Amino acid sequence: MDRSFLFVLGSSRPDGNTEQLARTAARRLPSGTEQRWLALRDLPLAPFTDRRHADPAGHTLPAPGSNERLLLDATLDATDIVIASPVYWYSVSSATKLYLDHWSGWLRLPGVDFKQRMARKTYWAVSALAEEDPAYARPLLDTVRYSAEYFGARFAGGLVGVGVDRPGQIMADAETLARARGFFTADATGPLGLRAEAGVSAGVAG
Repeated sequence: MDRSFLFVLGSSRPDGNTEQLARTAARRLPSGTEQRWLALRDLPLAPFTDRRHADPAGHTLPAPGSNERLLLDATLDATDIVIASPVYWYSVSSATKLYLDHWSGWLRLPGVDFKQRMARKTYWAVSALAEEDPAYARPLLDTVRYSAEYFGARFAGGLVGVGVDRPGQIMADAETLARARGFFTADATGPLGLRAEAGVSAGVAG
């Protein structure tokens, strides 16, 4: 099956360390692999409203041409979803969290089969943070991992760059960049956990 990667960029600034790390990893995808890059800062979503109990029948498809519809369609079309968010207060960015919150509404859209289609995808996480200890990225990695588990899907791994604050700083981290170049092609079948010996880069999961 041909693979199609959706890169969901959650940073509030363009071309930040997380995005640069993700693009470095993506350059090693096999030639011809479809890639789609969507920056959530350019596609603002309305606040999510939980209608499960107040209005169970109120879930309708987002309007064609809306940001929500674009994100829904892109999410469903991909075989692989890469959540590329910097660590903000020890978790995903607010824009990323809002995107994930909308998954709750998409689960209830008639005729979409959102949960069944999401179960067939592979999930990845890429992040960068200012802290030197990669363990501070664990809540972000767990957010993506548990989301994949909810659908019964595979979480393939997390790539984390640490000790980076200023834009572009990640590009001077040779060790993390080396890991990035093999991220999407490496065998990531071990148990979830930040590799202590890596020091700066990766946690992997099957």
